[in-house]
Amino acid sequence: MEDIRDMDIIKNIRTVEWLKSELLTSLAYLYEVLIKDEDDNKKEISEILSNIILLSLLLGKRVGLSYEGIFNSLYKGIKLNIQKEHNIEKWYGDLSELLKFLDLLVE
Repeated sequence: MEDIRDMDIIKNIRTVEWLKSELLTSLAYLYEVLIKDEDDNKKEISEILSNIILLSLLLGKRVGLSYEGIFNSLYKGIKLNIQKEHNIEKWYGDLSELLKFLDLLVE
């Protein structure tokens, strides 16, 4: 019985390491694509960013977090940065826009 438990722990550790590697690979690829001087790379950037979000959520799950907990932390972080008048919010209003979008998803 202990062997099965040990195998599950090893499998989870390997999965966490694999997800971390995939996340770093995606980040490196994002940097590479952003350096390119192409006007038509928005779709590619969107796909990379969505993959980074997906990998981040899966990694969070593997280290014991719930998706709900991650999104609650995200929501609280956005609200806190709006209150603190984060530069991105002051300059562009991006955080308020994101908060409105997340509120629409919850409804």
